[in-house]
Amino acid sequence: MIFGRRKNKNETSDLPETAAESNEEQTPGEASDPAVDPEQAEAAQTLPKAAKTDAELRNSGPFDSAEKETDEGYLDLGALKIQPRDGLQLRLEVEEKTQRVIAVTLDLSGSSLQLQAFAAPKSEGLWEEIREQLASSIGSQGGTVEEVSGPLGTEVVAKLPAQTPDGKRGFRVARFIGVDGPRWFLRGVIGGAAALDRDKAAELEELFRQTVVVRGDQPLPPRDLLTLRLPKDASLRTQDGQPAPGLTAPERGPEITHIG
Repeated sequence: MIFGRRKNKNETSDLPETAAESNEEQTPGEASDPAVDPEQAEAAQTLPKAAKTDAELRNSGPFDSAEKETDEGYLDLGALKIQPRDGLQLRLEVEEKTQRVIAVTLDLSGSSLQLQAFAAPKSEGLWEEIREQLASSIGSQGGTVEEVSGPLGTEVVAKLPAQTPDGKRGFRVARFIGVDGPRWFLRGVIGGAAALDRDKAAELEELFRQTVVVRGDQPLPPRDLLTLRLPKDASLRTQDGQPAPGLTAPERGPEITHIG
């Protein structure tokens, strides 16, 4: 596992209101998600269906910190705890103005998973409303969205107009997945080949499932980002003090352009 850090460009996006209102929204862009031709993008509309409800699916993760033992084998990033594995590259998205960490991006086998955790109300979740906002925002940018049932519940497949490497008109595809937990909401954005190919997405989906959210007791308005941070130990060890697999010193990751 390789650990990296990069600064964003301090741009805003009008995707989900959860982060857009505070200039914190970032999604995979052209640097990591090259455009594909329309025929390839159509494949995203044929993803398999899931029979279980979103609530039932959370029984297998992601987990609340009260539900999962993380004393061993997890990398502590504050609001999120990640289970390392060989070949995984981890980058922290840093807001340039405030220098705070606003997202974690996991790169594995040529695809990416961006994670953000938000405070949520006790009585209701955020994912249904955010899906509606995604549809409105991406539609205003000339893109299209489709809700499908996947292994992690209801998700949004977004296609945005983009130019292919050979100069033709194509699409940039991203899969938005979200899970409502106890007083928190975890959102993931899958980019790269895994956004189109369910088999290639399996490893990233498993990483999402194994993620542990630490909500904390601090009162927070719904939709506020939960605090992420760099690992306390400069040697980047997991919580049990053992070196994370393949983990190296921080390095600057590639810049990723916002959608929008």
